[in-house]
Amino acid sequence: MFHIVPLYHIYLFKYSNLSLTSSTKFYIILVKARVFIGTNIGTYFAMPDRKKLTEVLLKSKLKPGRHYDFNGNGLHLLVRKNGAKSWVQRLRVQGKYVDLGLGNYPRVKLAVARKLASDNKLSASEGKSPKQVRRVETSTPTFSELANKLLEIKEQELSNAKHKAQWRSTLEKYVIPKLGDLPVDQIEVEDVLIVLNPIWRLKTETADRVRQRIEAALNYASSSKFREGPNPAMLKGNLAFHLPKKSQVQKRENMPALQLDDAPRWWEKLKKCDGNGSLALMFLTLTASRSGEVRGMTWEEIKLFSDKEKKENKYLGDWTIPASRMKMRQEHVVPITKEMLKIIESSGTTSGLVFASQKGMQLSDMTLSQTMKRINASDANGFLDKKTHKPAVPHGLRSTFRDWASVTKQSREAAEIQLSHKFGSSMELVYRRDELLMDRAEMLERWYDFLEHGS
Repeated sequence: MFHIVPLYHIYLFKYSNLSLTSSTKFYIILVKARVFIGTNIGTYFAMPDRKKLTEVLLKSKLKPGRHYDFNGNGLHLLVRKNGAKSWVQRLRVQGKYVDLGLGNYPRVKLAVARKLASDNKLSASEGKSPKQVRRVETSTPTFSELANKLLEIKEQELSNAKHKAQWRSTLEKYVIPKLGDLPVDQIEVEDVLIVLNPIWRLKTETADRVRQRIEAALNYASSSKFREGPNPAMLKGNLAFHLPKKSQVQKRENMPALQLDDAPRWWEKLKKCDGNGSLALMFLTLTASRSGEVRGMTWEEIKLFSDKEKKENKYLGDWTIPASRMKMRQEHVVPITKEMLKIIESSGTTSGLVFASQKGMQLSDMTLSQTMKRINASDANGFLDKKTHKPAVPHGLRSTFRDWASVTKQSREAAEIQLSHKFGSSMELVYRRDELLMDRAEMLERWYDFLEHGS
């Protein structure tokens, strides 16, 4: 049975039958809601049930929460749900309790953390603000907070709406749920791997883009003085030791392409479609350009030649796509042929966007994709990729053009440059620019003839 003896704010519980021997007696003492157990009252003062942290304990798998060092300095290890460990010191500074970040473990060892905590307590007792630390709540942003600032910058930097959306969606889907609440100065390689490991082998291309965006966010944190040291999301000499090479886990899957044998039949169906979406898709096909390049095309980018220039150059004009709208961020010039000019003159516009929507806005990527889906559905056999047997998509038309150029022995140099792929040195391109434009114009005329007649 229990015997309760009141001792002011201390209550002593004497339990006579708890021990292995009848002579040993245990005491349970409650002091301000804390419980301590001993064989005599003296153990409450001499042997409290509190343990200091050790390196062995710190290296073990600790439960999420705060693990106190019980050294009187308020030092404790904060373990987050993702396993990340960081030092925090709860201290009374200038009359207010604050949580001070002392760095993450294991970068900051136990002995170093204790030394910092001791110095901080001494500074605080002298009425000084600790110099070695920063307030976690106010000074160091979380990854989520910093990512939002970076996304605002990317919104202005990126010209492609699809790329803007991809930046935001990949961070929100893969990164924020796992790293969002972590202060950016406490993110380490292990944290980045928590994000990448589940998707690296299954969605390798996506995973690498996610990695690049984490790296960009942490570079932004470093340049803003929020963190120090190497970037934990860097691949070379860092994550490369923890992740298999991309080439070993997944081959890049090309966009479904239109088969050469199907191309003339598909082209005939496309010509019967109405609207600027169909015209844009026709222009994309003839130039082997990317969807965004064609949809964003403006009349100001087009230069039509005089009769004399037409005769000298053997084509009708130039379409100059500025570097800001190109994937490789390099200006790209496309020769305009007779059939291309007919298409852009049929768009119903004379300024601004060439292939504008009915509301005068830029066509969406989905508009061109839906046109191809309708054409595919209208054909008994469909227009499927030879390898994947998936319906062809607009971007796959570039592969169709490249296949045609290879099969018909077109100039590889001219074909690669038409596709805006890097080919040769920059100096070589400067010297051969005019010649290549004429070669490309003749090649594009032959490409049109193939689509029209299949030969």
